Amino acid sequence: MKAAIYARVSTVDQKCEMQLHELLEYCSRRGWEIAGEYVDTGWSGTKASRPQLDRLMKHAGEHQFDCVVVWKLDRFGRSVLNLVESLNKLASAGVRFIATTQSIDTDESNPTSKLLLYILAAVAEFEREMIRERVVAGLASARHRGKQLGRRRLLFDRERVLNLHRGGKSIREIAGALNVNRGTIHRFLLGQKRATGPESPKSARLPKAA
Repeated sequence: MKAAIYARVSTVDQKCEMQLHELLEYCSRRGWEIAGEYVDTGWSGTKASRPQLDRLMKHAGEHQFDCVVVWKLDRFGRSVLNLVESLNKLASAGVRFIATTQSIDTDESNPTSKLLLYILAAVAEFEREMIRERVVAGLASARHRGKQLGRRRLLFDRERVLNLHRGGKSIREIAGALNVNRGTIHRFLLGQKRATGPESPKSARLPKAA
């Protein structure tokens, strides 16, 4: 049995190591060969098209593996419609789908599992919509009360930052001189670099915000 492992996290600061570790152990215990690891970082499960998911589906159509193994159903997708479409494509290519933590396996010998899969997908989509509605209602209520939403614009001497940077000062030195977070200075200079273009003398390579 050749298995393809798929993992996903929604933000770039999250890691897939736990998912991958458990999936590799799952396949190892069964003596399955790992045909490939497909990891999407910083992609929402509501997105039907994701770089590594698209690559996985392409390889499934080329019969490069026998099953797709995921840690949990919502790592693969949260939209029932997209999930059903993807599973039908896998089934037409003769590829099983397995969600290890939910005992889901679309093997033909286990039809009840496929029913459970669709039920869980529908519940996940419903839950996501309920969360979205609560967030929207909360933001509307906050605006009605006059509460400022979003990050406040940080005030600092931007011209002085540019002058110090042109003078060869590091981001750490500039941040210390203005008593501003290094990340804020780095983002500002990066924005200036993009705005002025690669040919401008103002757009010298930025030091890392270490």
